[in-house]
Amino acid sequence: MLKLAENSGTEPALQASDITRLRQTIRGDLILPDDPGYDLARRVWNGMVDKRPATVIYCVEPQDVVTAVSFAKSQNLLVAVRGGGHNVAGSSVCDGGVVIDVSRMKRIEVDPVRRVARAEAGLNLGEFDAATQAHGLATTMGVNADTGIAGLTLGGGFGKLGRKHGLSCDNLIAVEIVTADGRLLKANAAENADLFWGIRGGGGNFGVVTAFEYRLHPVGPLLIAGSMLHRYDHAREAMRFYRTFSSKAPDELSLDAALVTAPSGERFFSISACYIGPLGEGEQIIQPLREHGTPVEDRIAAVSYLQIQSAGDSIFPRGRRYYWKAQFMREITDQAIDTLLAAYATAPSESLLVLQQVGGAISRVPTAETPYANRDALYDCFPISIWNDPADDEEHIRWARGLWDAMRPFSTGGVYANNLGEEGTDRVLAAYGENYPRLAALKNKYDPTNFFRLNQNIRPTI
Repeated sequence: MLKLAENSGTEPALQASDITRLRQTIRGDLILPDDPGYDLARRVWNGMVDKRPATVIYCVEPQDVVTAVSFAKSQNLLVAVRGGGHNVAGSSVCDGGVVIDVSRMKRIEVDPVRRVARAEAGLNLGEFDAATQAHGLATTMGVNADTGIAGLTLGGGFGKLGRKHGLSCDNLIAVEIVTADGRLLKANAAENADLFWGIRGGGGNFGVVTAFEYRLHPVGPLLIAGSMLHRYDHAREAMRFYRTFSSKAPDELSLDAALVTAPSGERFFSISACYIGPLGEGEQIIQPLREHGTPVEDRIAAVSYLQIQSAGDSIFPRGRRYYWKAQFMREITDQAIDTLLAAYATAPSESLLVLQQVGGAISRVPTAETPYANRDALYDCFPISIWNDPADDEEHIRWARGLWDAMRPFSTGGVYANNLGEEGTDRVLAAYGENYPRLAALKNKYDPTNFFRLNQNIRPTI
């Protein structure tokens, strides 16, 4: 039974007897609203998110997750699942419910002969990359070392290696998962194959993944990578060059771009490159980047893969306020460039406009092979607002939404599930496209009551 705490009208408290039994059952920790660590335990990456769960359960083994799921069901409590807590919408924490936190489950085993890694769900990509790079191996992971591997992979998983080796979910071999009925299952191509299909892009809709098994690839340790910075008054020409150069790029080359603002307030256009082949070959491939225009800064060099993977960490620290909206594009037309430049001219300080290149190997996987449906996209376009003062919320959110609206005529209509905020059912449908009916059927089978609903939710139809 749930009752309200006597010292608050908003924070639920659980029966002491239920808490005692739960503490005796789990090996991990249980944090309640009255505990000293509660405010820290309820925080997530995005400082805009301010939610107050009834309890946070820190799991250290799969059986803890089983117990946490069973407890939440017995109490009829809302459940949020948290790994890295990096979701922009803050869906990994909730008001009045249970946060099942797997961030302390960090064991990883790397088999360099088979080129396979088994990684528990609490690892962030920096920790995963460090363990695999010790053997000269890697698989596609995101672009911020603080991101949790679980949410990243379950939603698809963009990264610098994606154009050569596919998405994070394309490199999955197997998972271990706790379903809504409290079962701990293994899912792979031979065992619970329907569930294995669903988690490769279908998000957290089908359970709590406690461990992932990935296919690895030889990478690094040094790669040619970095960025070229162009003045804003040269941005139109540089963006046209980026369009042409990126459209001809080999799979080994990942090219992202961004409109950025320096601390001085001056605006620039940046092109970032990462070549995952031999260093000498990479130097030749990226040479046109150095020769085009009159860049004000050349940061392209031979750097370690780990350094590349953490390069953006200083831009996206925990606790700042973040908002973005994303959409896919197949091409960057002159009209789209003009629209972007006009919209970015009014951007608040520190805000970005990002063009993240996809395509390559990602596009050659059949749409029906995984839930990730937008295989034909070539760029992910999204404005990112970053700020500190809650008084500035309206200004920053309004700008990002305005730029997104202005770019809609150039969009495919699709969206990357991991870049979705709380945007409604239509946008979830845009992420999964023709795969949505199959996902809904899986939801009916594995989670017919929508127990796992704090995600980019696939609603059951029964």
